[in-house]
Amino acid sequence: MIKLFTDAATKDNPGPTGLGAVILVDGQQIQLTDHVKNASNHTGEFLAAQFGFQYLIEHYSPNEVVLFYTDSRLMSDAIGKHYSKHYADQLNSLESLMQHFSTVITQWIPEKENHGAHHLANQALRQIE
Repeated sequence: MIKLFTDAATKDNPGPTGLGAVILVDGQQIQLTDHVKNASNHTGEFLAAQFGFQYLIEHYSPNEVVLFYTDSRLMSDAIGKHYSKHYADQLNSLESLMQHFSTVITQWIPEKENHGAHHLANQALRQIE
């Protein structure tokens, strides 16, 4: 079982955006950061999730169960409904990546429970400022 936590941090909105992902697997923690030059906060959340899932695809078997945690209510709800009025393209891209795995369970968590990914997203944002 793999646990994936993702988050984004945006300066201005839209603006430079840091992406953070924390992966927990077999008692090990993997920390990932990336950034984009310009995105809205919501788009950044989708990009952070895509970034995390892309890493999982490249490093783990499709038979893995993935528990995906996000503090983005908008993204969590969109995944649950398979619909987003304003972020359909981002949702489709993310769902395409998620389909690589046999089982993905998405759960919304409060910001206070997503410190690791939040810290990494802010760290990535500081690197591009």
